[in-house]
Amino acid sequence: MRQSIRVLAAALAAAGFVAGVDLRAQDTEGANRVLPWAYVLNEPVENADTPDPDEIVTVPGSSVSMPRSAININDGPPDWHPDAHPPMPEVVARGGGEGVVACGYCHLPNGQGKPENAGVAGQPYEYIVQQMTDWRNGLRRPGEPRMGPPAFMERIGLATTDAEARVAAEYFSSIDFKPWVRVVETDAVPKTRFAGWIHEVIEGGGLEPIGTRVVETPEDLTRTKLRDDASGFIAYVPSGAVGRGRRIVLTGGDNSVACTTCHGPDLRGLGPVPALAGRSPSYMARQLYDLQTGLRDGAWSDLMDAAVENLTLEDIVNIVAYTASLEP
Repeated sequence: MRQSIRVLAAALAAAGFVAGVDLRAQDTEGANRVLPWAYVLNEPVENADTPDPDEIVTVPGSSVSMPRSAININDGPPDWHPDAHPPMPEVVARGGGEGVVACGYCHLPNGQGKPENAGVAGQPYEYIVQQMTDWRNGLRRPGEPRMGPPAFMERIGLATTDAEARVAAEYFSSIDFKPWVRVVETDAVPKTRFAGWIHEVIEGGGLEPIGTRVVETPEDLTRTKLRDDASGFIAYVPSGAVGRGRRIVLTGGDNSVACTTCHGPDLRGLGPVPALAGRSPSYMARQLYDLQTGLRDGAWSDLMDAAVENLTLEDIVNIVAYTASLEP
């Protein structure tokens, strides 16, 4: 019965419906998209300026400098603050076997992550290992295959060995996750464009209604583009979302169950169950959707069935607004 429900949910997801709510939005080509503010697809850019690859770049608070061309996935992550984290193992700094790129490039050397991927610092070792096992076994799939980073992670997960996953898990689980997302409740948000798989504020673009969505954008776009793992993000959420999300998280509200039962009273994780507090709301929204539709169907995913099956779009926005607002 559960498998039949999940097959139906996946079909509804493909059509853009979840829990009786139409989550579709049409892109400029008329194609249907689900949660476009969370599953960010880059917009075409005309006449974009190309930075000088030989320019020597720096970031505040770091004595490191490097040519812009060194910030390249093939070279591993730029390590702007090497004293702020343990020595990176090879798989984190350079990658592993065929198809396994450096974990630290996307998730950053300190594991803080960015809106387009997971913040893995401080997550339980057992949880990280299990998620990598789920990727390897084809039990995690992205809700929007056209979004580059999740699709890239799927390919990496299929290629990563258990030994490589355990080394990376030991490293990232040993690092404390630090405050990273500043939540701002608002009715109007700066206009943004989709580039680099995130929201980039359009300079001089003015404001627009936030609606029922989260707009997560860098505190300092220049530093984020340089992959500075000390520069975080702002998450604009609808007015009142944090309070509404608190009710759902603590009591289950009308459509869910209390998140604190499994994730701990402060949502900082409990045993092998992951921490939610302070994590990217964009990432969290994608996970709720993927769990709801059965696209994320790993070893422990069934524990989330009752929590996600009846969530509406507004519920998802409110939940992730609240969890992101918490001290990690």
